[in-house]
Amino acid sequence: DEILKLIVKLAPKKEKVVTDEELKKVLHELIDEIIEVDENAAGIPKSKKGEVKLVKRDKIKATSLQKRNIEYYIIKNLVGSGPLECFMNDPYLEDIHIITGHKIHLVHKVFGMIKTNVEISKEEGHEFARKLSEKMGTPVSEGQPIVDGVLPDGSRGNIIYSDAISIKGPSMTIRRFTETPISVTQLIKWGTLDAGIAAYLWLCLQYGRSFFLCGGTACGKTTTMNAIIPFIPPEKKIYTAESTPELQVPHTVWQRLLTKTTGPEEGQVDLFDLLKAALRSRPEYIIPGEVRGAEGSIVFQAMQTGHPCMTTFHAGSVTKVIQRFTGDPINVPKTFMDNLDFVVIQLAIDRGGKLIRRVTSIDEIEGYNREVDGIMARNAFEWDPVEDIHRFKANRNSFILEEKIAKNAGYADPSEIYLEYDKRKHILERMVEEDIMDYYEVVQFIWSYYKEGEKGLPISL
Repeated sequence: DEILKLIVKLAPKKEKVVTDEELKKVLHELIDEIIEVDENAAGIPKSKKGEVKLVKRDKIKATSLQKRNIEYYIIKNLVGSGPLECFMNDPYLEDIHIITGHKIHLVHKVFGMIKTNVEISKEEGHEFARKLSEKMGTPVSEGQPIVDGVLPDGSRGNIIYSDAISIKGPSMTIRRFTETPISVTQLIKWGTLDAGIAAYLWLCLQYGRSFFLCGGTACGKTTTMNAIIPFIPPEKKIYTAESTPELQVPHTVWQRLLTKTTGPEEGQVDLFDLLKAALRSRPEYIIPGEVRGAEGSIVFQAMQTGHPCMTTFHAGSVTKVIQRFTGDPINVPKTFMDNLDFVVIQLAIDRGGKLIRRVTSIDEIEGYNREVDGIMARNAFEWDPVEDIHRFKANRNSFILEEKIAKNAGYADPSEIYLEYDKRKHILERMVEEDIMDYYEVVQFIWSYYKEGEKGLPISL
């Protein structure tokens, strides 16, 4: 505390900082000015009252090890995430769950839910919640007790501040952001999907088919979406619209837009506005981060005008997707639903205490049936939970591959599309066998195939 007081006292003499890196630099300079290194120091001298003794005016004597420890804790608390710093640096963590007065819990990619020995007390909880909300740019208060936002590293934060709402004290959830996306080959290796599903999606994305990737909360929808975006040909213009920046696109022509919900009402921009703007900017693929409400009708308008669209949506089956899109508040006419080509369902499943993520089905939308006043759908892929494998139920009988892709791709015999499907499935299987898991290496493999075919691949098939 005494060192922090000295930092606050000397800080006004320094130049104004904007970024975290600039703040780190200034803090290092201030600590150098405050601490005099003496390897013979028995410890940081303190008075009988426990106060730190100054060697000289605004100077404290400490060993180099003590100085490094002080630097670590000050930067961790002022620039970093305080008690969460070590968790925020762990690439294998998915979620951080904080209820003040209780041990922090983590969701780990390998070990599932983990209880830590770290705790934020109720006394510290309010101040920590305020600091975290300031980092997200959405300050929390009794007047605004629930806030959502994005931390500087891209992680999503949710804070419930008021004791009147969060009975046990402030509670926080952080959904970690991975700077480098997970590759599609890594998802195949994990069993989220298989090479057959990936090959199917590869063909669909190359030839501009529209689909929804659906499932519950924290089932990995965005992870899968980021993994398959490289299947879009590299020369295409991609337009993304999100409320929080989660989509990662490797393409050069990427128009990335975010909603704006702060400031004067007339200056706010929601997802509906962004999607309307998309139709005027001539994108070749439109990817809303997530559709939740009335903006879903704009997605269908985009599909009708020939723009391939792909987005995530909260629903557990193709039936639920159709019900929600044809009902309030989206209200897409049933006769328009065949603009959507297929629906991918992905779920998080508890297997003996371990959470696994699986694409459980892909259903192709064939069209509207007037006789039954309903939508006809065909199951293309299905996950077998007993054997934990995916089955291609529409093999040699896929409506999308034969009717929507083969004809547009110029195949005289639509069944020839399955030869290309089998080839791409084999390529993906070989990549997994060769342990090619790096996202950017996988991107180059896919794009090399687009440019040069099989001869452009650096592995034998």
